[in-house]
Amino acid sequence: MGQKNNVYLNDVGVLCAIASDKAALTEALINEHGHNMVWTDAYGTEAIPVGKCQQPLPEIPLKNASWQSRNNQIALAVYQQIQSQVEAAINEFGADRVGVIIGTSTSGIGDAEPAMKAYVESGSLPDGYHYNVQEMANTAEFIATVAGISGPVYGISTACSSGAKALASAKRLITAGICDVVIAGGVDSLCKLTLQGFSALEAVSNEACLPFSKNRRGINIGEAGALFIVSKKPIGVSLLGVGESSDAHHISAPHPEGNGAEQSMRLAIADAGLSELDIDYVNLHGTATELNDQMESMAIDRVFPNGVFCSSTKSITGHTLGAAGALEAVICWISVTEPNLMPKHIWDEVADPDLPVLKFVKSSKAESSVNYALSNSFAFGGNNMSLILARLT
Repeated sequence: MGQKNNVYLNDVGVLCAIASDKAALTEALINEHGHNMVWTDAYGTEAIPVGKCQQPLPEIPLKNASWQSRNNQIALAVYQQIQSQVEAAINEFGADRVGVIIGTSTSGIGDAEPAMKAYVESGSLPDGYHYNVQEMANTAEFIATVAGISGPVYGISTACSSGAKALASAKRLITAGICDVVIAGGVDSLCKLTLQGFSALEAVSNEACLPFSKNRRGINIGEAGALFIVSKKPIGVSLLGVGESSDAHHISAPHPEGNGAEQSMRLAIADAGLSELDIDYVNLHGTATELNDQMESMAIDRVFPNGVFCSSTKSITGHTLGAAGALEAVICWISVTEPNLMPKHIWDEVADPDLPVLKFVKSSKAESSVNYALSNSFAFGGNNMSLILARLT
């Protein structure tokens, strides 16, 4: 694996609809917890299932209105899980050698929506609202401010690949010698913009989503936060391979044959110094939309002609958009740290005869441990991302 195996995901904090931290998510995967959505019409659509974080969220300790958002509350809940490691990194390397990169697609837009409504109705914005909450770098700047970090700080917003791209960017900052440690991942919160936007695209299911099923009807949108400690210390899991592509086929539809998805997977495998035969498990993007599942199954079939165990975990978390790539990297992180664990593919088991046959994980209790896991994240505009996480031996 040569010189490329020098960046590691030491630890992680996570919050999603099915778990409030890493231990709870591990338990949920082991015990094959199924669909965990809340049915609601609170976002201006018909009553639909969403992956809402129902856990109590911490209060924002900073009083400035520019930080007051649910997105930042989710980020803070996740940051607190890794706070001691961040403080240790600052003490060891200095605040200027620690960076923050957070992917998001909504930032604080959910908190801006009622403010905009008030402005339309009254002609003035309500007290306590600040435009900065909806800027895409706001959550990264918030975490840096809370932690006292003065290294590189920025946000990434490439729709559903944002959280995965944050990890790739963290790897580059470390290998370039710019940072010793990076807090990297994704945070996204539910809002009307995404619920109504995806509904307008006829991509939202009014039932539990069924990735790769003949009966699939679209996505369940969710919210989540996942932040990693990324460094050169060989602790946790190796971020062994990164593959990025941009096929730019269409603003909202993927390439019908999955050319960009195939390219990102092949680039990640090559970057890791592996072959497709080395990959033990693939966490699929698996949104349960007609076009995504079609193209991804075709790409998987070409990259792994001998088959590979795979599953989509969006049926238990919802599609957490800008956080999805980071959340699913956490699931892969758990898979390569826990013995004999592969996330089960939860669906109705009605295969689509028009799709290539994939080797879906039927039980979380695997016959062998996962040494190499690949995580896919595919976004609007053909913005594709694949990560390979490796077990440390």
